[in-house]
Amino acid sequence: MFGDSLSAGFGIRQEQSWPALLAQRLSAAHYPYQLANASISGETSSGGLSRLGPALRQFQPAIVIIELGANDGLRGLSLEQMRANLSRMIQLCRQRHAQVLLVGIRLPPNYGMDYTEQFAATYAELKRQHRIALLPFLFEGFAGNRDAFQEDGLHPTAAMQPLMLDNVWRALLPLLRKS
Repeated sequence: MFGDSLSAGFGIRQEQSWPALLAQRLSAAHYPYQLANASISGETSSGGLSRLGPALRQFQPAIVIIELGANDGLRGLSLEQMRANLSRMIQLCRQRHAQVLLVGIRLPPNYGMDYTEQFAATYAELKRQHRIALLPFLFEGFAGNRDAFQEDGLHPTAAMQPLMLDNVWRALLPLLRKS
């Protein structure tokens, strides 16, 4: 698991985060996977790219979930650079024979329609380009509910983590093998 604060459990207890819940679900369903969560609050796609190689060597994952880009977008960074960083991360995972699930996020509308639409389209473009699994929007089903978020308006509450898990699970399930 490579992500930012949305996957690092920002503002909630670690065991309440959707990655911790995913680890529990994998175990309960008897899937032979252990989750290594290498998510860091504030991480950008360039930071994730710089850390990915050593993590791939250390953990030798069968599947890598990449949930990055939100901080690139919130900082107004180059979408071309974000796309290139995520693309390179996907390539590195593939070189290590790891499947990839890319998890998308959307930006608030105050960043302008052109930027937010191009940002969201980046994930779909990467899915098509690399033929990988994609969850288009991590917050599907609750994004418009202000009460679903912590005071900062960006990070989901502990109560929303199971919904995030369900969204990820649907996209991840086709990649999982029992043996």
